[in-house]
Amino acid sequence: MPLDDTPLDLSLEAEEFLVWLSAERGRARNTVAAYRRDLIQYEAWLRDRGTDVNAVAHDDLVDWVAAQRDSGAAASTTARRLAAIRSFHRFMVTERYRPDDPTGRLDGVRTPSGIPKPLTEAEVTSLLDAVLGNDPLARRDRALLELMYATGARVAEMVGLSVGDVDFDHRMVRLYGKGSKERLVPFGRAAGRALDDWFSPSGRAALVPAQWKRRGDAEAVFLNQRGGRLSRQGVWLIIKKYGQRAGITAELSPHVLRHSCATHLLDHGADLRIVQEMLGHASISTTQVYTRVSQERLWDVYRSAHPRATARSSA
Repeated sequence: MPLDDTPLDLSLEAEEFLVWLSAERGRARNTVAAYRRDLIQYEAWLRDRGTDVNAVAHDDLVDWVAAQRDSGAAASTTARRLAAIRSFHRFMVTERYRPDDPTGRLDGVRTPSGIPKPLTEAEVTSLLDAVLGNDPLARRDRALLELMYATGARVAEMVGLSVGDVDFDHRMVRLYGKGSKERLVPFGRAAGRALDDWFSPSGRAALVPAQWKRRGDAEAVFLNQRGGRLSRQGVWLIIKKYGQRAGITAELSPHVLRHSCATHLLDHGADLRIVQEMLGHASISTTQVYTRVSQERLWDVYRSAHPRATARSSA
């Protein structure tokens, strides 16, 4: 086959869509890479079927969903791929590549409800109290865990945090969320004390190397033992370490701390819109999952505490 006839991994329309996602919508590099993988899989399936993105019809997409199911793909994976395909075809209509959207009448893919399982307040206290000592690493770990729980920050936001993003006087931190969207989030006295301790001469300064290896490490709030910016994997290992030390058997991850922060705020009467803004959720529906968690915990307390909650009829 001549070189000019070799099919591309992606159509030119899809390449333009990915550029638009990055340049116009500000999507993160990893997000754009995930869209690329999903669209490569989609367009390869279309080629095998003898069609392409300009000719694909509703019935083709119904068959695509069925093919995903038959291949053993998880419902969540199919839902994610379908979301990428929908966005792409809406872009094609907006840019007048084709007059219709073949995904418009396509039913969504049902996925299991991913109700988060937050730590209890007692478990959070145990986790934070498990950081013992005053050596530089202990000071760092205490500040990291306190700030993550105080702000509900994502792990990527924590490892990307720079010194200039922290307002120590007013106890505010600037976080850069998905799509580099910026938001200001407050933190309380406990996190403030832990940060002050970390930024003392016996804390962060003790981990500063003689020469920085990478540009940007010098501004990192959280450093690793080698004086570089702490990685996402490093944060995971820190949380696992102190979870084990505290005897917490529940599944632990950076996202669990984020879930716990949001749930505990709502448990204590925080407004849903304020929690949405604090967490950087684009949609209030994303934040509403925490209200369901809080209601479940309320029922647990009610059933265990109210004398008539589980009373059986004597009739």
